[in-house]
Amino acid sequence: MNLQDILGNFALILFTLMVVTGVIWCIDVFYLARQRRARADAALAEFDARTAKLAADNIKMDQNGRAALEAGLLRIPNWIEYSGSFFPVIALVFGLRSFLFEPFKIPSSSMVPTLHIGDLILVNKFVYGIRLPVINKKIIQLGDPQRGDVMVFKYPVDPSVDYIKRVVGVPGDTVRYQNKRLSINGSSVSYQVLPDFLDEERLTYAKQFSENLTGVNHNILNYEGAPAYVPDNHTFPGNENCSFDIEGFTCTVPAGHYFMMGDNRDNSQDSRYWGFVPDKNVVGKAFFVWMNMSNLKRIGSFQ
Repeated sequence: MNLQDILGNFALILFTLMVVTGVIWCIDVFYLARQRRARADAALAEFDARTAKLAADNIKMDQNGRAALEAGLLRIPNWIEYSGSFFPVIALVFGLRSFLFEPFKIPSSSMVPTLHIGDLILVNKFVYGIRLPVINKKIIQLGDPQRGDVMVFKYPVDPSVDYIKRVVGVPGDTVRYQNKRLSINGSSVSYQVLPDFLDEERLTYAKQFSENLTGVNHNILNYEGAPAYVPDNHTFPGNENCSFDIEGFTCTVPAGHYFMMGDNRDNSQDSRYWGFVPDKNVVGKAFFVWMNMSNLKRIGSFQ
């Protein structure tokens, strides 16, 4: 793993910090603190003996010196004190984002109109099962991604990169996309025409539709003039499960994999271009926009 990969993997950074601060905290609690206490007790015993001897000679000593001596000997070094203070905070953050909810920022327009550039979203990490952090290995099965879910996953071409798209095909599904219309297992997906959508990034209008993907209603975009076919050589793992023509494609989703598409259908690099997403790459289900600094009205849940 190179430096760029490490810097790009926040979970690994948090894990490393948690381990380092945790080890320092444990060494201090179970070893260094006891040494400090032992040294302090020995020094205080010597102080008390000297005080008693002086008292026998009618010489009085300032008793505040005893408290200052003890405090000085028990003082925790700054670097250990900081590590002990940061450890529970880092551990809490690591646990929350590893097993419960993780924040992400939307970097592109591939999921417009559902998600916009700059949306800060929350992803449910446990809805599909409990996974070990960093290595992302599932250890407890709780559920599976469903058609229509907006899902974050590790990009199959480069697992160090997180992607977000919509699940349109689950294992065993036959996904057909012809003339910009979906059908799943031979059943056509229903569409309702909506007012045109102003694409502020391209400064053009796109055709907008409400798509009912096996019970999940969401909006999608299409651009007039954009081709229905996939302009690529389609050389991705599992491409033998797909056929492409001038009107679109048909793919059968292999076991343990998912077919993903962006809601901005003509402006999304998705499974049409780089193939299926294996279950081991799944991160979680996106469900809530908690902030968008340029548009506070974006805050809220979505489908």
